[in-house]
Amino acid sequence: MSALPRLVFMGTADLAATVLRRLSADPRWQVILAVSQPDRPKGRDMALQPTPVKQAALEVGIPVDQPAKARDPVFIERLRCLAPDLMVVAAYGQLLPQALLDVPRHGCLNVHTSLLPAYRGAAPIQWALADGLQETGVTLMRMDAGLDTGPIVTTATTPIRDEDTGQSLHDRLADLGGDLLIRSLPDYLDGRITPQAQPSAGISLARKISKEDGRLIWDRPALELWRRLRAFTPWPGAFCHAEGGGKTRLVKIHAATPCEGSGSPGHRIDSGKGRLVVACGRGALELQLLQPEGGRRMEAAAFLAGHPLDRFT
Repeated sequence: MSALPRLVFMGTADLAATVLRRLSADPRWQVILAVSQPDRPKGRDMALQPTPVKQAALEVGIPVDQPAKARDPVFIERLRCLAPDLMVVAAYGQLLPQALLDVPRHGCLNVHTSLLPAYRGAAPIQWALADGLQETGVTLMRMDAGLDTGPIVTTATTPIRDEDTGQSLHDRLADLGGDLLIRSLPDYLDGRITPQAQPSAGISLARKISKEDGRLIWDRPALELWRRLRAFTPWPGAFCHAEGGGKTRLVKIHAATPCEGSGSPGHRIDSGKGRLVVACGRGALELQLLQPEGGRRMEAAAFLAGHPLDRFT
C-alpha cells in the first residue's frame, strides 16, 4: 500500500480553520503540520490569544508552527526537512515567497474566496457584497509568487442573497471552499487536473478594509449604503453621527432597508410613528436597529424616544 500524501496547511483566520477541519477529517491524506501567524494580544487584558487555525489544529493533534515571517529561511528549511507532497493555503495573511512555494513536490494550492481573476487581494468577500455582485464563489488556485495570480485548478459558485452580510457570506464560502478542496484534491494529486492560466480580462483588486470604510456617507445612493452596511458586518460595522439637542453622538447602524423617498441627505423624511427613514443622495434608508456609542442596540422607535435628532452626518 502506498503511503498517504503528506500535506502542510497554512492559514490563520476563521475561514482557514473551517477548511483545515474538513481537510484533517479526510483519511485519504495526512496533515503533518499546520502553519499559522503568531498569536496576537486581544481583549481588555491584551492577553495572547491563539489563532483560529492554531485552535483547530490542536483540537485534532496536528503540530503547529508560527513563524513571524513566512519568508524566514530557517522556517523554509524546516519545511524542506518535512518533505511535504502538497501545501494548502487559506487566509494566511502574508505573501509567500517562491522559495517556500517550491518546497512541496505538488506545489501549493490556495483556497481563495472569489471567482478569480476578480477580487484578488485581502477582502474579496466584503467587496463583492459592497459592489452589488449577484454571484461570487471560491477558486482553488495553484500559487505563484504574485498576489492571487496563479493558474486556476477549479471553481465553485454561490449566489449573493439580499439577506447576506459579510459574516454569512464568509461562513458559506468557508464551507464551499472546504467542499471544493476535498472534492478536487484526489484528481489534482493524481495529475488528472491541469491548472489553467487566469484570463487577462476581468482583473480587479479587493483591498484591505479599514475602519473608515464603515462610515455612511449620506450623499451616496441608498442602495450603495445598504450594500456597504451588509458587507462590513461584523467589522468595521456601519456608523455615522447623529446631531440633535446640541450634541453629536456616534451611532452604529446594524440593520436598514432601502426604500423610496427624497430629501436633504442625512435628514429624517418620514414622520410616521416609530419609523426612521433617512434621505440619501438617491432614495432613502429606513434604519431599523441602531446603537448609540456606549449604549445597547435598540429599534428605531426606542432610539427616537431617547435621542433628539436633527440629522445624521
